[in-house]
Amino acid sequence: MIKSEAIDRGKDWLGGSDLRPTRQRIALAALLVGDGQNRHVTAESLFAAAKERGEPVSLATVYNTLKAFCDAGLMQEVTVDGSKSYFDTNTHDHPHFFWEDDHALTDAPSDELQIVRVPEPPEGTEIASVEVVIRLRRK
Repeated sequence: MIKSEAIDRGKDWLGGSDLRPTRQRIALAALLVGDGQNRHVTAESLFAAAKERGEPVSLATVYNTLKAFCDAGLMQEVTVDGSKSYFDTNTHDHPHFFWEDDHALTDAPSDELQIVRVPEPPEGTEIASVEVVIRLRRK
């Protein structure tokens, strides 16, 4: 069962978008932001958390909801290895650490990253974003 204060936070977070606050969206939002902390989740990890708390959602619904949250600007998707997607509730530009041993994504300190120059985009295009994922493994 999800706590009522987490549900309230989830509703407030959803209120920052044009998305309809369905029961399933509110439950997933509460799991994502209910404690006031940012999260990096996969669809599978959010699905497992929902099931653990007795929320009746399908994995397909979790995927669709995460995509809808991204499209609404509530989250950002970070792709690792071109196939594994992580979803981040922190929508500000920032780098990430990808922990290869654990297959986990965490924030990296933005103030320590220096990008001096990026290549000029091809004519007729503009750079939409620059994603930095720093892969780590234990020694």
